[in-house]
Amino acid sequence: MPQTLHLIPVSLGESPASRWLPLEAQTKASKLDYYIAENAKTARAFLKLIGTEKPVQDITIHALSRNTDAAQIRQWLKQSGVTGDIGLVSEAGCPAVADPGALVVQTAHEMGIRVAPWTGPSSIILGLMASGLNGQNFVFHGYAPVAPAERAQQLRAWEAASRKARQTQIFIETPYRNDAMFETLILTLSGSTRLCIARALTTDHEWIQTHSIDDWKKRPAPVLQKQPTLFLFQA
Repeated sequence: MPQTLHLIPVSLGESPASRWLPLEAQTKASKLDYYIAENAKTARAFLKLIGTEKPVQDITIHALSRNTDAAQIRQWLKQSGVTGDIGLVSEAGCPAVADPGALVVQTAHEMGIRVAPWTGPSSIILGLMASGLNGQNFVFHGYAPVAPAERAQQLRAWEAASRKARQTQIFIETPYRNDAMFETLILTLSGSTRLCIARALTTDHEWIQTHSIDDWKKRPAPVLQKQPTLFLFQA
């Protein structure tokens, strides 16, 4: 059987797997003996949630970081067992999207290994779908700068780019800084700019609303509760 790297999405938060991962993907994930994961602890929790054919402690999980080099990844991909199948999972959402898994996929292509992406949750796509903002021209930035002055400057630059290209700007923040980010957005962006807050997607705490900055100023601040949140805006 030809070797295959399976790209398997994991949960964006606490919710049953039936809500966010198709049964066929769950079945495939449950059969794999080898994984590459951004976070081994998170990967084990995922495997316990979906159930596995062998005990979780007997499944090999290689921990991936931004410092893992291609030579190490090549060794992992060569040691993927009898079937030649190995799974790649992110800490949350889709592997290789806004996480270091992209290098694993690149290495697999270079080695002639089949890459099989499985359907599952992506906060970027789900948030964009629900935002009402431009879904045909958008950019994901990852994180904004932490320092307040630099953060405000970057947001203004993204707003200018959005206005010029009619482009939706998408980014995330470390959950404990969500409230500070929201406050900076309200104080920095133009009143007519539309801002979407997409909190805790695919969970029982999911909350998504889009309003202009002027309208947000008239409303109570959203309750982000240190939960994973996606920020999207369009000038």
